[in-house]
Amino acid sequence: MSITFVQMSAADRDDLIEFLTTNRFPFHVHQAPGEADVRTRVDSSHFWNEDRQGYWAVRGGQRRGMVVLEDLQDGGSPLFDLRLAESQRGQGIGAEVLRALCGMVFESMPNALRFEGQTREDNIAMRKTFLRCGFLKEAHYRMGWPTADGRHVASIAYSILREDWANGTVTRFEWEDLEL
Repeated sequence: MSITFVQMSAADRDDLIEFLTTNRFPFHVHQAPGEADVRTRVDSSHFWNEDRQGYWAVRGGQRRGMVVLEDLQDGGSPLFDLRLAESQRGQGIGAEVLRALCGMVFESMPNALRFEGQTREDNIAMRKTFLRCGFLKEAHYRMGWPTADGRHVASIAYSILREDWANGTVTRFEWEDLEL
């Protein structure tokens, strides 16, 4: 069974509220979003507007999670937010979703040169998922991600280039390319 994406709209309001309030997301800024906050975000079209579009990630007729494509107005480098249902985690579905998402982005957005995502430094499962899917670490923002307990951890950015996706390659670069 392959992953498909079903575009979200205002008709998904109640399902989206239920999904976001009944699952915990330990590596997101808002780990357990409250219903009032989620309602406000949904009712303000936070998940579907000119710069952002949400999708249900579906496999075998069942919703496995959601993704939101962001920075769509830029066109050249969209980002994504991925949230799997708690019952779906630890089964390798993240890589399936990410590979399918790359296909959707690069096949439907001809101007997209690259595709990017970020995660916390301690989200080892997602970091490995990025690598399994051909993404390359491009940034390490020290203390860039606030946590629920008031601390900060590093935010790490990964991306994949259109040409690498098409060719099944990873174009590397020299991290320390400048010396004093």
